[in-house]
Amino acid sequence: MFRRRNQNNKETGNITDKGAKTFQVQQLRDALGPVSGRSLKFCTDACLRRYLEARNWNVEKAQIMLEGTLKWRATYKPEEILWHEVAHEGETGKVSRANFHDRNGGTVLIMRPGKQNTSSPEGNIRHLMYLMENAILNLPEGQEQMSWLIDFNGWSLNTNVPIKTARDIIYILQNHYPERLAIVVLYSPPKIFEAFWQVVKYFVDQNTFQKIKFVYPNNKDSVELMKAFFDAENLPSEFGGKATLNYNHEEFSRLMVQEDVKTAKFWELDDQWSHKLTTKFTGGDNEASLALHPP
Repeated sequence: MFRRRNQNNKETGNITDKGAKTFQVQQLRDALGPVSGRSLKFCTDACLRRYLEARNWNVEKAQIMLEGTLKWRATYKPEEILWHEVAHEGETGKVSRANFHDRNGGTVLIMRPGKQNTSSPEGNIRHLMYLMENAILNLPEGQEQMSWLIDFNGWSLNTNVPIKTARDIIYILQNHYPERLAIVVLYSPPKIFEAFWQVVKYFVDQNTFQKIKFVYPNNKDSVELMKAFFDAENLPSEFGGKATLNYNHEEFSRLMVQEDVKTAKFWELDDQWSHKLTTKFTGGDNEASLALHPP
C-alpha cells in the first residue's frame, strides 16, 4: 500500500481523474474474468475501487490481492459465521458494535481488550471477523468505512492477545478488508502498551498506520480529532463523550440473531445453510428464538 511511481506506467501513482478510475475498475474486472455466486455479489465496483486504492491503482497488484481475498472467503466463509458460534467470545463485551455511527455515517466497533476472556486465537479471530462482516453490512449506502474505538481500561500484557494473533488479525484486515477503516482510536493507552506496539507496528502497512491514532483526554489535538469524527452526545464517557457505555450480552445477542437473518438474506444463502440459522439464545429470564423463514 506504499505509494510509488514508475516511469513505464505500470504503476499509475495517484489517480484523481474520475474517468481514469472508472477505466481502471473495468480493467480489473476484465482481468478477474468471470465470477459467480457470492464472489459476484462481493465484487461490486466499490469493492474493486477499494482494492485498487489499496494497491495504488496498479491493476495487476490489485488483481492478485482480490483473487487472494476471493480464495480466502471461499475457504474461511466469514459471511457464514453465526452469532451463537462466537457468542461466548463476546460475553464480556470485549468487541461489540456501537449503537451510534461516526460523523460520516460509518459503523463503529468498540473494543475493550482489558475484558479479554478467552485464550483461543481462532475464537478471537472468528469473533472479530463476524463483527467486521456485520459492521460492513450496516454501513449506509455510499459509505465504505467504519471506525474503531479501543478502550484500554483494565488492559495489561496478561489480558492482551498474543503477538502472533495480533499479526494474523492485521494480515486479514489489510489483505481482505482493504480501505474499510476510517480511523482506529487507541484511547489513552498505558505506557506499557508501547512495548507491545513497538513489535506490532512492523506488521502494519503505511496506509493503515496513518489511520491509527493515539488519543489522550488532556491533549488538545486529541480532543479536536475526536470532535471531528464523533458526536460527543453519542460518544461513551470512556472516550471523552457524554454517553454511557453499558454492554448487555443478552440484548446484544438478541440483536445479533436478527442480524444473522439479515446476513443470510443479503448473501442469498441456500436453504440447507439456513437451517443452521435457526438458533436459540437464552439468558436469565430472557429467551429469543429466530429463524430465517419464521412462520
